[in-house]
Amino acid sequence: MSSIDVLNYYKSVIKKYIPSFESIEFEGPEIAIYSKDRRVITQNGDALKKLAKELRKRIVIRADPTIRAIADDAMEFIKHAVPSDAEISKITFDANMGEVIIAARKPGLVIGKNGVTLRAIRENTLWRPNVVRTPPIESKTVDSVRALLKKEKETQKKYLKLIGHRIHRPVLFKNSEVRLCSLGGFREVGRTCMLLQTKESTVMIDCGVNLGSKIHEFPRLDLAEFDIEKLDAVLVTHAHLDHCGFVPYLYKWGYKGPLFMTQPTRNLAVMLQLDYVDIAAKEGRDLIYSKKDIKQEIINTIPLEYNEVTDIAPDIKLTFHNSGHILGSAMTHLHIGDGLYNMVYTGDFKFQRTKLLEPASYKFPRLETIIIESTYGGPHDAMQSRNEAEKQLVDLIHDVVKKGGKILIPVLAVGRAQEILIVLEELITRKRIPSIPIFIDGMISEATAIHTTHPEYLSDDLREKIFHQGHNPFLCENFHQVDSYEAREDIIMGDSCVILATSGMLNGGPSVSYLERLADNSKNALLFVSYQVEGTLGRRIQKGWREYTMVDEKGRRRVVRVNLSVHSIKGFSGHSSRSQIMGYLRKLKPKPERVLTCHGESSKCVNLASIIHQRLKCETKAPKNTETLFLH
Repeated sequence: MSSIDVLNYYKSVIKKYIPSFESIEFEGPEIAIYSKDRRVITQNGDALKKLAKELRKRIVIRADPTIRAIADDAMEFIKHAVPSDAEISKITFDANMGEVIIAARKPGLVIGKNGVTLRAIRENTLWRPNVVRTPPIESKTVDSVRALLKKEKETQKKYLKLIGHRIHRPVLFKNSEVRLCSLGGFREVGRTCMLLQTKESTVMIDCGVNLGSKIHEFPRLDLAEFDIEKLDAVLVTHAHLDHCGFVPYLYKWGYKGPLFMTQPTRNLAVMLQLDYVDIAAKEGRDLIYSKKDIKQEIINTIPLEYNEVTDIAPDIKLTFHNSGHILGSAMTHLHIGDGLYNMVYTGDFKFQRTKLLEPASYKFPRLETIIIESTYGGPHDAMQSRNEAEKQLVDLIHDVVKKGGKILIPVLAVGRAQEILIVLEELITRKRIPSIPIFIDGMISEATAIHTTHPEYLSDDLREKIFHQGHNPFLCENFHQVDSYEAREDIIMGDSCVILATSGMLNGGPSVSYLERLADNSKNALLFVSYQVEGTLGRRIQKGWREYTMVDEKGRRRVVRVNLSVHSIKGFSGHSSRSQIMGYLRKLKPKPERVLTCHGESSKCVNLASIIHQRLKCETKAPKNTETLFLH
């Protein structure tokens, strides 16, 4: 039996519900039905639901390209059908998906009462309308990704068909085993990577780099368990480089399969990976991959929404759930076999509502094993409340401003930067801190633009502020983007201010340049608001180092003395504290049989596994890198 036989079987089932169609295709994880019958395209809701329930597959009906309205005609119809008050900013056609994307400042007016306008567009043009909100800030990254996909639409169409036949190939083994192999990120923070293997399939979850180590920088892809030819799919939980930074190398090495992540994760990952390549080139380091490999990654990405069940291999279904860590970050729920086994990997997660995001999901349909992060899982990793964290920040700002100093906050461009910006804007608005300038340097502004492109992933409160109250905290008049060396010099020589700059661990970028110039003045302050990986300059200073050696562009070495005050506020972290991790496991539904710890220093992973075993009375383990576990 082949994938063609499987497709023919699906055709026979589909005919019972939708007798009139031109063709049926595997398109990635979806089964696409193409029809020339207008009634099938516009009036198929009940039949489609029954069909999806019987086959348990993602099914979509598309108008055959020959009967769709010409794009120019469809655009004219849309412009006349949608009231001008909707303020349409862009209309884009995706011929592969038979979809028209309508960006508008007031999407509700495009949809119409009870969806009447959308139905009119669908019925008259036979394009499927997808309405999105016009972002308040344009993103160059998002524009370039969309332009590439438009240019490569034929390539992507062929690729989706090939991938579809691989995903929907027949299952050979009815009783399978489930193995987990740790390739990185176990008993350490950085280069997160693991393999889930059954007799049928091999799936990789995350593939990152360790920014704090030159010796253990990359995942252990040299192990016998890893064979790139047998890799069915790669899943990425979120866009930080310790989880996605090595993915383009897989495509350089010859991987031709799909990459599953949320759309915000794709856009943020591309931004960070391009920057990673640029920094390596500027520093004269060997490039582990090129922009060409990142482009291939984009073409092979299949974006998924939260709670969307998707086949990624013959015997594995994937569902992403919100992890509350950064924009688009996801917990992965893997349903293996026909009810054989269920596993959740939390990725980095936050089990608390923040200014930016909703808290992590804790309900799953089934669950036997959960793999959970341990970043702050140590017995002494107490984390103050958000109110206490904000008070600490307020007190620090008042103290430094009173002395006439400056505060440098090294931040990750994605996640912590946006959280801190929202907090600072709120403190200024409520007059809890002086109305001083907040300078933003590095990729923070571009990352923020990507956040506004995906408002559906932001917290309910933040969406309410931006889109209903007309108050966008990211556009605060106190925020100033830094875009030149001369501007940095003016800031360093100027009055009291707050500087948010990348990178968050002082392992490169403008934050290192600012520190070099500000470090000697005791009036200034350095504030860490995110985790500092072992081996980074940030971690060394956090530990108490009061001098370090820097090398300038001409290769000259000099000692920088750290006389400014050094502070850490854990309460703004995007990771869960130890108590939040325990609270999450207690609330988790259903209760897992096994808990595995990862993404933490060795002692924290081991200690957290021990305390979970003692308190929750379930099997636990803190695996080491290169270890293989039989889950079932």
